[in-house]
Amino acid sequence: MRLKPEQIAAALQKGLAPVYFISGDEPLQLGEMADTVRAAARKEGYDSREVLVADSSFSWNELTESAGALSIFADKKIIDLRLPSGTPGADGSKALIAYCERLPEDTLLLITAAKMAGASLKARWFQALDKVGCVVQVWPLEGQDLIRWLQQRMQRRGLQAETEGIKILASRIEGNLLAAAQEIEKLYVLYGEGRLSNQQISDAVADSSRFDVFKLMDSVLAARVGRIFKILSGLQAEGVAAPVVLWALTREARVLIRIKQALAQGQNRAVVFKNNQIWDKRQQLVSDALNRLGDSDLNSILTLSAKADRQIKGQQQGEPWETLLAVCLMFAVKAKGLKG
Repeated sequence: MRLKPEQIAAALQKGLAPVYFISGDEPLQLGEMADTVRAAARKEGYDSREVLVADSSFSWNELTESAGALSIFADKKIIDLRLPSGTPGADGSKALIAYCERLPEDTLLLITAAKMAGASLKARWFQALDKVGCVVQVWPLEGQDLIRWLQQRMQRRGLQAETEGIKILASRIEGNLLAAAQEIEKLYVLYGEGRLSNQQISDAVADSSRFDVFKLMDSVLAARVGRIFKILSGLQAEGVAAPVVLWALTREARVLIRIKQALAQGQNRAVVFKNNQIWDKRQQLVSDALNRLGDSDLNSILTLSAKADRQIKGQQQGEPWETLLAVCLMFAVKAKGLKG
């Protein structure tokens, strides 16, 4: 069953499905929807949870074993499966189809995945998930949808603002909901609950950190290692949230993958760039990165990004900022005569 993001809460109130598949490249919405599913499951007694990450070292036998294993902690459990690449591959496809054909009792499978290619919607594994469970695709918010989301987010914090003030906030965060959530928290800390003036929002919401994240992406694409070190250190020192940097890096990698796939299919480069919103001033940077990085390089970047995500969430040991630096350098590692 296909659901829109705004429908999932009401669907959960009617009862739990055995499988939930949530995909997209907007990390805040993706994470919060997964949290909503997990919270609803806990209310129904699903107290045990096993996290599986389908990275390059993952064996799909782990899913089969987890589905067949009885929990020693609870009668009901959640299998929390992460698909960093967005698709399960040949072995994963077989494993997911088999899982859906023999759904284990007292087990909820929650799959969160990166944005899928359109062709995946016709794949047998996706059709199997859609048949037995709920499928939610998350899309970046724009225009009135973004304004509405910001209004609702502010109201949850007891904040009100005029439409013009919300538009100021929308223009500063440029669609990055993680950055938006941070700015709303900042407004709450500064002013408390109540109505905000347009001037208060304009004064409090800084766009410099967001701009620096974009500068980091340009340096990453240009393989300018010296600037990568400098900008990333500055972002950490300024208190920019690590998930914001991770969001930008993974988004850049996935855009490069989509462009590579389209070009390999013989599509016109100018049209592909336009479809992926690569405008004039960034086209050379993107072209250089495409020439430098192969498919395996970009998949390795996403795999390492998944490690950074686990470190940020406290699910794996290690310093996430060090892993973020390693991700940045992977974009540049094959460049000849690395620039400072």
